[in-house]
Amino acid sequence: MLKRVVIAAAFLPLLGAAPPDQASLHLTFEGLRSQKGSIRVCLWHTSTGFPDCAHAEGATKQTLSAADPVLDITGLPPGDYAISAIHDENDNKKLDKSFIGMPTEGVAFSNNAKISFGPPKFEKARFHVEGETAQTLRMRYFL
Repeated sequence: MLKRVVIAAAFLPLLGAAPPDQASLHLTFEGLRSQKGSIRVCLWHTSTGFPDCAHAEGATKQTLSAADPVLDITGLPPGDYAISAIHDENDNKKLDKSFIGMPTEGVAFSNNAKISFGPPKFEKARFHVEGETAQTLRMRYFL
């Protein structure tokens, strides 16, 4: 019986099973006020620089169409992550703000972390990724 288990385990990579040291993340964005522009996503493995994608050296950056707000990220090492995202409606590659500093475009954070007097801290947005993990992020607009 033990030989069968060992042999079956040896063939798992050939059957398409993901290696145990890799994970995948399925992201869905909801609440977009339009399908214009792009969603710019930063996936953070550490709190350094969070949530400012413009200065993100250690974050993985992805861009997707606001008309198709779903993103799959594969080949991730299991662990804790956080997400910050903007709905860049005019595709100028930055978060537009009013003269008082309020975002004029949508923002979203993993765990739908609350925004109060500024963006949430990494700890509030942090979640664990292992195997196949999914997050649904709600885009929020202030103006």
